[in-house]
Amino acid sequence: MKKLDGKLALVTGAGSGIGRATANALAREGMRVVVCDVDQARVDDVARELGARCVLARKVDVADRAAMRAFADEVHAIEPALDVLVNNAGVAVGGGILDTTVENWDWLMGINLGGVFNGCHVFAPAMAAQRRGHIVNVSSMFGYFAPPGVMAYAASKFGVLGMSLSMRAELAEHGVGVSAICPGMIATNIIHGSRLETPLGGMRDKVASTFAKHGAPPSKVADAIVEAIRKDRPVVPVAKEAWLSWGLMRLVPGLGVQLGARLQKAWGNGQKM
Repeated sequence: MKKLDGKLALVTGAGSGIGRATANALAREGMRVVVCDVDQARVDDVARELGARCVLARKVDVADRAAMRAFADEVHAIEPALDVLVNNAGVAVGGGILDTTVENWDWLMGINLGGVFNGCHVFAPAMAAQRRGHIVNVSSMFGYFAPPGVMAYAASKFGVLGMSLSMRAELAEHGVGVSAICPGMIATNIIHGSRLETPLGGMRDKVASTFAKHGAPPSKVADAIVEAIRKDRPVVPVAKEAWLSWGLMRLVPGLGVQLGARLQKAWGNGQKM
């Protein structure tokens, strides 16, 4: 998709962080933008920020399939199909297999993996029928590289990456591109909204401080998303550590696992690798 001006994009989790930066970046490209977020105040705020470029803003929980179907009906009343879908909404749970509760597993999977499926399920068929468009699913560097202590989060993001690669092969013949974005350490509020199991709960402030101090800005991910749409890129690491881990896991998997353990320890101590 070389020309974005005048086309219609939808961004989930658009109220803050990567989602908000992406909605603004697409608007600057001249796109009309639909936004949703689970927080009403945030979605209202980003709608005001986008101004006339925002054609629809709704409070939607991406884990709620019925709500997503109703949202899709509203969007398809504006246009028969999206040109760009960005499945960005996500949360985090810290903890290993010995710590993670069933409740936190279900909560995270419902949003991180179920939310991406729901978005694709209600919007991709219309895009395929119109034989146009691009889908962006936000995975993570933990979608191909799994350090200890983030078992559920890594599982969800590995799932998003696998889903994206499978969809890419399937939808290519329908004229729809698919990209998986793997950001790395980004300065967003995801840590503050996360659920950290014992003993990780005591590390929240340190990890959040590390992300705020050393993380790349959300705009860097938004720019990568725009480029992925234009160039139809399959997998897009963004921050330096995401590129490093991508290379290591492809070339020297054992070293990548060792790096993961060191990375978790460094972030917990308020440092950057």
